[in-house]
Amino acid sequence: MTISNLVPWRKKEEGLAERQRLESHLLDLRSQIDRMFEDFYSRDFGMTPFFRDLEGLGDFSPRMDVDESEKEITVSAELPGLKPEDVNISLKDNLLTISGEKRAEKEEKGKRYYHVERSYGSFSRSIPLPGEVKEDKVEASLKDGLLKVILPKSEEAQQKHKSIPIKVD
Repeated sequence: MTISNLVPWRKKEEGLAERQRLESHLLDLRSQIDRMFEDFYSRDFGMTPFFRDLEGLGDFSPRMDVDESEKEITVSAELPGLKPEDVNISLKDNLLTISGEKRAEKEEKGKRYYHVERSYGSFSRSIPLPGEVKEDKVEASLKDGLLKVILPKSEEAQQKHKSIPIKVD
């Protein structure tokens, strides 16, 4: 042990330097962690086109299924609580668009209270169709909250369907 180690103000300076060095390392670590989180949450993971399509949907986004057979394409959409007048269906350039607005209002009256709850949400979904359809033969029905749109394929589109055999090596 040297005599300089016994001098009190020398110990404090060394302790202070050590503490400053430790704080510097901790600040660097915190900066790195902050940067890591910023990088993670700023990435879209290749989902930008998906999120762009969802921007105009509001709070209500119906689930949809598309089924294709040799003769027709069937689109089913879950639209609970909607009436036919709340839904718009259009077909243009092989793009089927289903849109509408859901409005719900719940009202409760009691002896000493009055409660009203309202919710609104609009939606619009566009589905590109794989082939030509007979626009004048398209049928749509809404029953028990399930919208079903049947789009018969044109003869030309039906003939384009080709089955591809699988070879075994």
